[in-house]
Amino acid sequence: MADKKLKELICEEARDLGFDKIGFATAAHVTQAEYLKRWLNQGYHASMQWMSNHLEKRIDPRTLFPGARSVIVVALNYHQPQARSVTENTGKISQYAWGEDYHEVLKDKLYMLLNKLCLHDTQIEGKVCVDTAPMMDKYWAVQAGIGWQGKHSNVISRELGSWFFIGSLIVNVDIEPDMPIADFCGSCTRCIDACPTQAIIHPYVVDSGRCISYYTIEHRGEQLPESLVAHLQNWIYGCDVCQDVCPWNIKFEKPTREARFTPRMENINVSLQTWQNLTEYDFRLKFRKSAVKRTKFAGLRRNIYAALEPKAY
Repeated sequence: MADKKLKELICEEARDLGFDKIGFATAAHVTQAEYLKRWLNQGYHASMQWMSNHLEKRIDPRTLFPGARSVIVVALNYHQPQARSVTENTGKISQYAWGEDYHEVLKDKLYMLLNKLCLHDTQIEGKVCVDTAPMMDKYWAVQAGIGWQGKHSNVISRELGSWFFIGSLIVNVDIEPDMPIADFCGSCTRCIDACPTQAIIHPYVVDSGRCISYYTIEHRGEQLPESLVAHLQNWIYGCDVCQDVCPWNIKFEKPTREARFTPRMENINVSLQTWQNLTEYDFRLKFRKSAVKRTKFAGLRRNIYAALEPKAY
């Protein structure tokens, strides 16, 4: 099958599966490998040691998937038009975790895409990557022309803003690559200025050890640092501040078409006082097939109490 026809086929199948954007890049050594190594050496990944594991695979998809020739990158919008409550006592959950776990949603769709390609050509083989594989998803999204990496480190699309998930499919066939697009952040520093903990220490550089999302999701300690608690702003899972203030989101955000991202309304705009009564049974029931499971019951309960009583914490 000709390269152009294969690319057209993949784009058509991706649209049919509900992906909002698709791009292509040539599988090669990551040009920003030294930047990643410096970021890791400076300890900006905090306790997320898995980010330094399998470094050789992380910086070259041909090592992760022998025979790799191209990287297909997809974007799936998750934005919800439901307004989050701004009442003083609401326990806030990051928008990306309002519906079903994105890992499963993207994997299902990417495996369906791979299956469709294999039906067209039995010689095609591929590897699905969604966040948990040693793959630099944001880097490849930029290389494939999905968007540019903003100063808050999230990828921004001119059509979608930054409210989207990234998934990748590494394949063993040559596909004409797309070109990266320009960085349209310009002189804007709204995300940097708005970050409650100054976690964006330089444009495009985030120190996880200062980030509310890191501490409320990945941190496994029994307590949160006092310096962080004072700036929690009622976030009990994740943080959306840097995306909420981004002009590209304010102007171009669109509601998702994916039904599995429909918010579980019983988990949104809930007061901290109500969250305080959460039991482990409630946790398992409310967050079944949810990304919130990542923090575990003990972690979410820790976050709730920290948000409830920051002065006494």
